[in-house]
Amino acid sequence: MQVRTLTDLDREWAAALVTQHFGSPVIVSRGICHHARILPGLVIQDEGARLGLLQYRIVGMRCEVVVLIALRQRQGLGRRMLSELSTVARAQGCRCLWLITTNDNRAAQRFYIALGWREIAIHRGAVTEARKLKPEIPEHGQDGIPIVDDIEYEFSLDEAGPRVAPPLSAVGEDRRLP
Repeated sequence: MQVRTLTDLDREWAAALVTQHFGSPVIVSRGICHHARILPGLVIQDEGARLGLLQYRIVGMRCEVVVLIALRQRQGLGRRMLSELSTVARAQGCRCLWLITTNDNRAAQRFYIALGWREIAIHRGAVTEARKLKPEIPEHGQDGIPIVDDIEYEFSLDEAGPRVAPPLSAVGEDRRLP
């Protein structure tokens, strides 16, 4: 398996994959619309087959993970992409990775916690506000749980901090909420 930089040849695939998983090629986090067609990213592939996508945005010394999709679960794909992103982000002077997931996405919450990420905030009602920018966000998510809140996680990239993954044996158009 190889993790590589997302290229222009991947853009349509990335937009279709994000649309399949998020209802459109637009992702909203913390009142900002991110567009999958233009965000930088990483692709994990095996023998030419694309198996996952990570898209991100760097602002100052923080790198936001906007999209993380692994097409095969429990094979280390997400872990490998996050590990590569930590290298990219460090090289660009970032001190941390951060991301938003919704309150219904319990599998993602367990995944990030298991990798050493810390829950740093619950943004109550944020998804209700995000629907003003992206009405196609469903009312209910996994297991029928109402999707209402954003949960923010952070991972330190300081050398003394834990690594994203132990060894295995720019920027979209922005719009702020009013």
